[in-house]
Amino acid sequence: MNMNIRVFGWLGLLGSIMVGIGEFLVHFNPEGFNSELPFGYFLGIDPSRFTVGQYLMVPFISFYIFGYWHLYLALRSGSEKLGRAVLTLGIFAFVIGGVWVGSRAHLGITIQALNEFDVPELQQKIIASYDLHMENLVQILRVVVLLISVFFVWAILKGGTMYPKWMALFNPILLLITVFALFFLVRPIGQYLAPTAMNVAHFGLFSASLFALNKQNIN
Repeated sequence: MNMNIRVFGWLGLLGSIMVGIGEFLVHFNPEGFNSELPFGYFLGIDPSRFTVGQYLMVPFISFYIFGYWHLYLALRSGSEKLGRAVLTLGIFAFVIGGVWVGSRAHLGITIQALNEFDVPELQQKIIASYDLHMENLVQILRVVVLLISVFFVWAILKGGTMYPKWMALFNPILLLITVFALFFLVRPIGQYLAPTAMNVAHFGLFSASLFALNKQNIN
């Protein structure tokens, strides 16, 4: 059982790395951060990056489920209900996240194509439709990650889990806020983290978890 905890943790970490690389390829454009155009950061990105990013993000986002199973195994000795809440919400979050990331490469190509033709009404309709049907999903994802963090911190502070108390600081919403704070306050660093913020947050979460369990001699 203890070996399973570590294996699932490494799989979750791998997911955060591979999805993070894919999302970085699709989103990163240092010249687009201050664009006034909706999704203007997609302009100027080589379309081949969209393709590579797509086929890194979509298969590997499923590895997040392994990562959340890892968290559940580490939490359940303290509270089975809170551990299950983290697991259930984690699966829910990254099924939604998978739908969203799967749309990003296509959106990038669409934005570039729309920019080549001066048809404002068409541009507005397509962007409005994407905002309604897809972009809202990332807002739902963030709310669910907030709930996950509440249950995660609650379980750890309640005691009895495999984690030391300091692990509560590595909850995903706090790590996500830290990434965006770096973007606004320390732009030379934050600009490389913000395009793939959710993955950076979970890289921190899974890394800290594996470190904490190793220190607790969970091998």
